Amino acid sequence: MNNKHLLAIVLSAYPLTLAANDVQMKQSQLLGGATTVFDKSHNAFSLPARNLGIMRRDSFFIGNAFFKQPWVSAPASTTARDGLGPLFNSNTCQGCHVKDGRGKPPTGPEDEFRSTLIRLSIPALSDADREIALKHGVVPEPMYGDQLQSSGIRGVKGEGKPSVSFTTIEGQFNDGERYTLVKPMLSFNELNYGDLHSKVMTSIRSAPAMSGLGLLEAVSEKDILQSADPSDNNNDGISGRPNRVWDIKQQKTVLGRFGWKASQPNVEQQTAAAFHGDMGLTTTLFPKPHCSPSQKICLAAENGGKPEVSSEILDTVVFYASTLGVPARRNIKDKLAQAGEQLFNIAGCSSCHLPKLKTGKVAAFPELSNQTIRPYTDLLLHDMGDGLADGRPDFLATGKEWRTSPLWGIGLVESINKHTRFLHDGRARNLMEAVLWHGGEAEQSKQAMLALNKDQRNALIAFLKSL
Repeated sequence: MNNKHLLAIVLSAYPLTLAANDVQMKQSQLLGGATTVFDKSHNAFSLPARNLGIMRRDSFFIGNAFFKQPWVSAPASTTARDGLGPLFNSNTCQGCHVKDGRGKPPTGPEDEFRSTLIRLSIPALSDADREIALKHGVVPEPMYGDQLQSSGIRGVKGEGKPSVSFTTIEGQFNDGERYTLVKPMLSFNELNYGDLHSKVMTSIRSAPAMSGLGLLEAVSEKDILQSADPSDNNNDGISGRPNRVWDIKQQKTVLGRFGWKASQPNVEQQTAAAFHGDMGLTTTLFPKPHCSPSQKICLAAENGGKPEVSSEILDTVVFYASTLGVPARRNIKDKLAQAGEQLFNIAGCSSCHLPKLKTGKVAAFPELSNQTIRPYTDLLLHDMGDGLADGRPDFLATGKEWRTSPLWGIGLVESINKHTRFLHDGRARNLMEAVLWHGGEAEQSKQAMLALNKDQRNALIAFLKSL
């Protein structure tokens, strides 16, 4: 369908025929299948899967304790939670994933980066660099590594303080209503270990929500690849493709699923990488301190054991992250939200934000097995255009490509996390701005959004807020 025909359909699509029956509507509530929790409170992102048995809930709450409790520097009397740093961004998992939801990005030059971090890397300039990139996805910046860590334990200076300002971009919908977007501009203060590499590549990353991670891991690779069309053989303008990343345990390249560029293969490695990069804690997967070779004081600092996060503790946090329930969809009988859902589909948004997936059988997590879920993602990479590009490749992902973000729970962010900032760097100040930043493969859908009238735009947002 060409863009002209698409716009014609969208412009005539409101009001729409609302044909869903009661059974379909009830099923649409169950975004996480049987794991779905019916809670709209400030705890909605933090509850165990609804089908998690009593005995299994003990493991969930133990993992929750380690997720929330602060780690301290070594040596300490609290030997189960010492080893923080020497360089770090936060001393708890909860410090970035506040109430297991989305991190709040800085909104101006004076704001601190509390639940938002800076990825760093340089281009692969040699064969040795390319070998590093094969297993790490990127070539770390020589002095600061792959992530700027703004804090340090006693005697170790934090690496520096990032700062963000914004430029304004103006535009208007086809009906004449104007809008503004803000684009972040990154700078650095107090770089304590020297200048950044002249070819450094940076990317601002806000912490994503935690809901449904185990379910996304449980979707079979075969099902994910069925949606891939890297050469756009069907000529629909959408060419999603998988990222291929290094699995440390298996010592081989596998499908990437997690992170803004799908650069981690599973919940365990994603969790261990967060312990390592965000808190400076070693695990069996990342046994070396998160210090660059020239950071001698960092390398010489006391550690909290080898590894600092035991396999038992890591397992409990992975269990917790994997079995968090997904909040139910709300307002399923609201006519405005129902119309917005049809507009979402007509505009082609559901081509990447797939409404429905099926999990496979997972021996370790029977609760997650054989579930029909509604995450609104295909877990694939898509070229989102120049506007959203960070220019920083990660494994196979280019500087313009991003994994399709799941939309489940997005309507609860405002009430739980007390903000409405979206996209990888939090530049979108509301859901409509997030839509308007779409480009590249999503340009046709964005143009359809621009063609909507005010009532239609309200319907679309009502649908997104119901998720």
